[in-house]
Amino acid sequence: MADTARARKLAKRIAQIVASGLEHEVKDPRLAMVTVTDARVTPDLRDATVYYTVFGDHADYASTAAALASATGVLRSRVGQQTGVRFTPTLSFVADTVPDNARRMEELLAKAKEADEEVARLASGAMPAGDADPYRTATDDDEFATDGADAEQFSDADVRRGPQSG
Repeated sequence: MADTARARKLAKRIAQIVASGLEHEVKDPRLAMVTVTDARVTPDLRDATVYYTVFGDHADYASTAAALASATGVLRSRVGQQTGVRFTPTLSFVADTVPDNARRMEELLAKAKEADEEVARLASGAMPAGDADPYRTATDDDEFATDGADAEQFSDADVRRGPQSG
């Protein structure tokens, strides 16, 4: 098994080689709007997965996948020539979903911001449901004083000692 640092370096190099090959060597018009975003290599350096995005709609993704499948042999031989490894990794292409997920997150954040603004707008003219100041203050102690019956059953000494076990 190879170390992970070597696998990462090889993956980065494969991504560069494939991107360059798509731009300069493969002349398929279906690959005009393809961007190689990442590559991953298995720890044994036998298989490489290349992630890509396509500028366009779902039909463009389908035609791009077919074009990449037909160009896999040319790209793999180019990777083998330029990397110098003993065994050229097999290439598989996977559409990268990160840009779509990021776009979806941006939409959700925009909706949350609109909802927060709506709540803030509604709260600006709202009145409290109970008292304006629901917390007791020093002047309120007179209202909550007991009639004296409860206070007389305990002396100051009992209060200082705490509860007695019995």
